[in-house]
Amino acid sequence: VQLQAFGGGSVQAGDSLRVSCAASGRTLSRMTTAWFRQAPGKEREFVANIRRSLSSSTTNYADSVKGRFTISRDNAKNTVYLQMNSLKFEDTAVYYCGTTERHFLGPMTRADDYSYWGHGTLVTVSS
Repeated sequence: VQLQAFGGGSVQAGDSLRVSCAASGRTLSRMTTAWFRQAPGKEREFVANIRRSLSSSTTNYADSVKGRFTISRDNAKNTVYLQMNSLKFEDTAVYYCGTTERHFLGPMTRADDYSYWGHGTLVTVSS
């Protein structure tokens, strides 16, 4: 499967931005897909995931983004989105999407849980 992340950009604190993860080669509705981010000098961290349709498309968020970010999936477009509202300076990072056909009962918040990755898209939030 190939993933392409896009939609990043430079915004002001408090603004909104939506990043997208388009897939080819696999159907995302049958997979669990996540967004991770990596800030300069920091490790890649979990942001949000959305389970396969068979698992009711359940979503999960990191505490740092809960209530501000929303992950969703458009099955017709085979694309997963991350809507980011009330952006903060500390949200600045390269955002990566990952996906996997594997299914774990756990929260699937580790990067190792995902088999396929796209290139990242940079989000810069200025205060």
